[in-house]
Amino acid sequence: MTYSDLNTPLRTIMTPGPVEVDPRVLRAMSTPVVGQFDPAFTKIMNEVMEMLRHIFQTKNKWAFPVDGTSRSGMEALLCSIIEPGDKILVPIFGRFGYLLTEICERHGAEVHTMECTWGDVFDPADVIKEIKRVHPKIVALVHGETSTGRLQPLEKIGAACREMNVLFTVDGVASIGGTDLKVDEWFIDGLVGGTQKCLSVPSGMAPITYNERIEEIITARKKVERGISTAEDRKQELERDHPIIRSNYLDLSMLQDYWSSRRLNHHTEATTMLYALREGLRIVLEEGLENRFNRHKFHENALVSGLEAMGLTLFGSPSCKLPTVTCVNIPEGVDGESVRQMLLQEFGIEIASSFGPLQGKIWRIGTMGYSCRKENILFTLGALEAVLIRHGVRVHTGRALQAALDSYSLIHREPVGQ
Repeated sequence: MTYSDLNTPLRTIMTPGPVEVDPRVLRAMSTPVVGQFDPAFTKIMNEVMEMLRHIFQTKNKWAFPVDGTSRSGMEALLCSIIEPGDKILVPIFGRFGYLLTEICERHGAEVHTMECTWGDVFDPADVIKEIKRVHPKIVALVHGETSTGRLQPLEKIGAACREMNVLFTVDGVASIGGTDLKVDEWFIDGLVGGTQKCLSVPSGMAPITYNERIEEIITARKKVERGISTAEDRKQELERDHPIIRSNYLDLSMLQDYWSSRRLNHHTEATTMLYALREGLRIVLEEGLENRFNRHKFHENALVSGLEAMGLTLFGSPSCKLPTVTCVNIPEGVDGESVRQMLLQEFGIEIASSFGPLQGKIWRIGTMGYSCRKENILFTLGALEAVLIRHGVRVHTGRALQAALDSYSLIHREPVGQ
């Protein structure tokens, strides 16, 4: 049996991830592979760590990628600091709060949750009040919730956690590289990012950073390899006051040894993906964090202006909108999946649906990284208007593109970047 050459279609990807990969990243991925301990490669590893510190706005010693999707980074961080019976507080305001809950429960934590309506975020005072009531070891919280398009304020929560000696871990997958996130200033102890969203790198790595407070816990739990030669030895080790980290692949103590100057072999590094991450980070730093954040807001404003001029309404509280994701209410009586499929089949544009209670009720349009460009915004607005007309929706014909163009004309020169 023979197979044809790989020939994927060209798409305009306007989902909350994955997004279009920057062409410079694709070129970097064609760089020749070298060995993972080649001095040329370890130099790249060191550069990536330094660039991540700038992106995360931290002076932490540890900042490196975990090989795997964003979920692998989340699990690596949590499984390396959770011991059976630890109290964890997870405030949930969308789908990914439930993911944090599941990961913590799988590693034996006593998880306490609090929830608010999807489309809102928590008043930090309410979270702080719950921290005082529960007395958790860890607060695990999502920063940018892509399922609802909302952005949770973190500063006061982080400060309260530090004051009460509670570890503060954050899911920054949807926000890193697209909106401000200050690890040190906001007292974040551990943070996990993603490559496939605002960094415009393929999915497959989870950049993380953590401070000495977390490193101390990891060190206390570090497996002493010698002396664990039998099943009984291992059973005793698991029952110690500080049991070993049960995962091998996601054990941050082992990954530290790999990313430190010791370079102890743990796994075969994803060479080409690290090339991609390095170039993606380089692009962000060349643009500048503030310029990049402003660019995302700039194109978000044009998209929102166009959607509202078309006659569509937005989902969720505007006071806490995530700048990189816009959630649109599906007009009554409209088959949202039919609209998405027509956009994809006729125009090559992909937007997203949502999850849980919002399934079939909203569309989610991502404006992230390389996908966050003027031509993409205008193309999506024009195509969406055409598809809605074909579905019998009464829209304000022609107004969406004009409103977006008006938004762009308010600033005669686009922000640095795209």
